[in-house]
Amino acid sequence: MSWTPDRDAALALLHEYTTGESLRRHAYAVEAAVRGYARRLGEDEALWSVTALLHDFDYERWPSQEEHPYKGVEILKQHGYPEVVTRAILSHADYSGVTRDSLLEKVLYACDEMSGFVTAAALVRPSRSVMDLEAASVKKRMKDKAFARAVPREDLIAGAESLGLPLEVHIANVIESLREVADDLGLRGSARPDP
Repeated sequence: MSWTPDRDAALALLHEYTTGESLRRHAYAVEAAVRGYARRLGEDEALWSVTALLHDFDYERWPSQEEHPYKGVEILKQHGYPEVVTRAILSHADYSGVTRDSLLEKVLYACDEMSGFVTAAALVRPSRSVMDLEAASVKKRMKDKAFARAVPREDLIAGAESLGLPLEVHIANVIESLREVADDLGLRGSARPDP
């Protein structure tokens, strides 16, 4: 039996297991970034998109390192998802012991934390928008240890390095991809309040 990537089915699975809006938006952001790389690299956008959309779908229910992403991978296998998807999802967690060998695995890892960091950088701007965010601004935020302190800077750097890209280029690629789905992410911006 062959498997075909189905975004609607993946989205339904995400929504079944993830009710929190911030975690859903994270999934949409990582999906957009990974899809952007698939397009740039001439890879299977549908496959990469579904993999990224589901990379954390089990996290809300099973956030511990003992269960995430293993519970999710079990569920995906029951739904017929192939090893290319489940292995990439396992590899995005450093503690899983699954090495990142394929391009998809490297891109998912590189886009996961970076999408979250770019989102955080956009939300603290006066515009609350990714539309006017520049890579240099994100790079500068990385130097501020108090900003998004839960995000390991070495992971952001390692992700870009694994793709063979300068950090600023990787950041710019992620920003460009997130702009395409800014409305879904709540990052289109809002009117500034009157002083």
